[in-house]
Amino acid sequence: MQITTADEAIQVVQSGHRVFVHTASAAPQALVQALGRRARDLHDLEVVHLHTEGSAPYTAPGLRGRVYSNSFFVGANVRPAVNDGYADYIPIFLSEVPGLLRNRVLPLDVAMIQVSPPDRHGFCSLGVSIDASRAATDSAKFVIAQINRHMPRTHGHGLVHISKIDLAVEHDEPLHAHVTAEPTAVERSIGRHVAELVEDGATLQLGIGAIPDAVLAALKDHKDLGIHSEMFSDGVVELVEKGVITGACKARQVGKVVGSFCIGSQRVYDFINDNPSVEMLEASYVNDTAVIRRHPKVTAINSAIEVDLTGQVCADSIGTRIYSGVGGQMDFIRGAALSPGGKPIIALPSTTRKGETRISAVLKLGAGVVTTRAHVHYIATEYGVADLYGKNLRQRARALIDIAHPDHRETLEREAHKRFSTLDWR
Repeated sequence: MQITTADEAIQVVQSGHRVFVHTASAAPQALVQALGRRARDLHDLEVVHLHTEGSAPYTAPGLRGRVYSNSFFVGANVRPAVNDGYADYIPIFLSEVPGLLRNRVLPLDVAMIQVSPPDRHGFCSLGVSIDASRAATDSAKFVIAQINRHMPRTHGHGLVHISKIDLAVEHDEPLHAHVTAEPTAVERSIGRHVAELVEDGATLQLGIGAIPDAVLAALKDHKDLGIHSEMFSDGVVELVEKGVITGACKARQVGKVVGSFCIGSQRVYDFINDNPSVEMLEASYVNDTAVIRRHPKVTAINSAIEVDLTGQVCADSIGTRIYSGVGGQMDFIRGAALSPGGKPIIALPSTTRKGETRISAVLKLGAGVVTTRAHVHYIATEYGVADLYGKNLRQRARALIDIAHPDHRETLEREAHKRFSTLDWR
């Protein structure tokens, strides 16, 4: 491993290369900025990544035509470029991204990663993000690492020996911190409804944001919950410290919190640092339906942009405009459905911030179906929970209208009546 500067290290990136950027809070900012500067002298450069925090200078207007961002999951920093047509999005289950890289369907020339300092045996850690970044590190022709003492050292699949790193840049900076705002009354109501579905001994999958935090806050009286989740944040730490999350009932990694990446405040980064009760593992394992279903009572809690009256769930786009990605939603929705006593849940507010209904007669033109109506079981809003499992189309419509915002129920009733063309469609 050769130590150098960011600008010197990034000289290995050449025109026509495909470059991977480490995920989420692990995005190596010193290298990312150097890549933005280097890209001015290159052409036909492709940058592939999942959601990343921080800036994405390779999507700057001045680099259009030279650099092409290709996202497996679209974050806020590349969303404008994607929707303006200067970047693109690959719809794919998170569980499949590592295989896409390992099998060289998308061969990588360079992987840019961020790691903890090496231990006395020469091993660094990928820290907060293993996901597909482990596969990228293993399969890229050339690996550049930003060594950062603020990167937690985590147990699991993230250890990388210095012999696997070609060039390294020593640059210390705090990781991106994501602090969720206090849940609103609507979010707290959704959290209580979802928490009522969670049984003692359940294994949880949940994401980041106010609704997952509201769910976790409503679980303080539960017992022996487990975590097997593609990602987790601060809310998990509090329940571990309170003894609510013990992992005692899990089928695998008993007693351990299992994740693929985490985003949150310094609190969660401190929690996972050198913590043997936390295992950070590759998404090909964490999100494998065959693994998920082995755990008892898997309760998967995911969100959506809109849901139609038949139960189709759009979670990656607003009409034709890409907003995020497929991610791991379907991995866990299906895994939970197959788990003994499992419950796949979609939770969302009944309206947008503008007051538009998020339970729609039909999805917006061009909207993507992430979770099909055949896969969906529970839909939760602040007005309650609709259990759609085993329900026909008319019954689904009735259940969903009952949890829609009251201001929109009459319109949805009319649309349902027209669609199902019967005197009493209910």
